[in-house]
Amino acid sequence: MPIPQFGYNGATSGGAPGGASGATPGGIPSGAPGGIPGAAPRAAQNNVPNTPNSNIPASKNANVVSKNVDVASILKIVAIVVLALLSVTFIGLFIWKNMQYTEVKSDVDSKIAVAVAEAKDEQATKDEQEFAEREKYPYRIFSGPADYGQLTFEYPKTWSLYVAKSAVKGGNYSAFFNPIEVNEDSSVYAIRLEILDEAFDNVTKQYQKPVEENEMSLEVINIANATANKYTGKIPNTDLSGYIVIFKIRDKTVVLRTDSVLFAEDFNRLISTVTFNA
Repeated sequence: MPIPQFGYNGATSGGAPGGASGATPGGIPSGAPGGIPGAAPRAAQNNVPNTPNSNIPASKNANVVSKNVDVASILKIVAIVVLALLSVTFIGLFIWKNMQYTEVKSDVDSKIAVAVAEAKDEQATKDEQEFAEREKYPYRIFSGPADYGQLTFEYPKTWSLYVAKSAVKGGNYSAFFNPIEVNEDSSVYAIRLEILDEAFDNVTKQYQKPVEENEMSLEVINIANATANKYTGKIPNTDLSGYIVIFKIRDKTVVLRTDSVLFAEDFNRLISTVTFNA
């Protein structure tokens, strides 16, 4: 007996003519006309069209978002690193500049201190030299009362000064100068100084008669840009011969006198150094 062979159409190659598509004589039931049982569903499954997986686009979007987040994070890190480097650089520059400033300031302060010390040394040396020169200088400076015109002049430093009347409370001022020491009981002085609270004409009046009698000579001279009378000869009311100079300071009258011609040179030098406040 021959084995029946099935075709794709559900009939045997040697089947009965006009075989129904749904069955074969004594055949096997088919789920589809002329088909093999179960074939149609498989064919149907194989013929289902390929549709895109709905999960793939979400995954791609997630990857894109993740990449964007990573780039932003990297940029933030880079920015932080750059800022940190700039901060460190600026701090380093500040510290360096501050150290330079401190060094320069210390150097300048040191130089100033050295210059000040040198200046002090130079000034001290100069003062010592001036003091030595002053000690060598054979004259001292006399300075009278400020209220009386501040009369000044130079006199030998070997002479002594005695102020008999200071005129602190007004009135007349008188002082005596003499070599070595001043003896109050002496009748002869190298220099007598009087600043009288009297008018010039009243003071000079007492010398008119000696001049007229040729006991004294009168010479008009200039002292510190002021006109002065210089009398030479016998001093009135004494047996002494000497020199007298009289001039005005404000409303006062100054009388400078030497009691001996022996002091003529010192006297003439003294009156050449006279100064006062007019």
